[in-house]
Amino acid sequence: MQFSIGQSGGALVIDVLETRLDAAVALSFKDAIRSATSSPGSPVILGLSHVEFMDSSGLGAIVGAMKLLGSERPLELAAPSASVMKVFRLTRMDTVFRIHDQLPDTHGLSAVQ
Repeated sequence: MQFSIGQSGGALVIDVLETRLDAAVALSFKDAIRSATSSPGSPVILGLSHVEFMDSSGLGAIVGAMKLLGSERPLELAAPSASVMKVFRLTRMDTVFRIHDQLPDTHGLSAVQ
């Protein structure tokens, strides 16, 4: 699972660099998020602009990440593609997550694999 990590306005920004978020990568996605957010702190913004396809396993992995972070550390989403946004709308998860149109500018961006 490839992603980059940075900071923006007090939030941890994790930009997913994969084109698919499905059953094949859901476990590694959860592990990567767990590792990236292991220290307590700021809200997390998950960038989804590179993700072109997401199935129910991918959606479940994002919901699992939200539960892992807990209510004190909100998970927000940014820049989902049209096809990914359609999954959020169809499942009504667009009412659960705060979704930004674009990924915020970040500093300290580093690629992680």
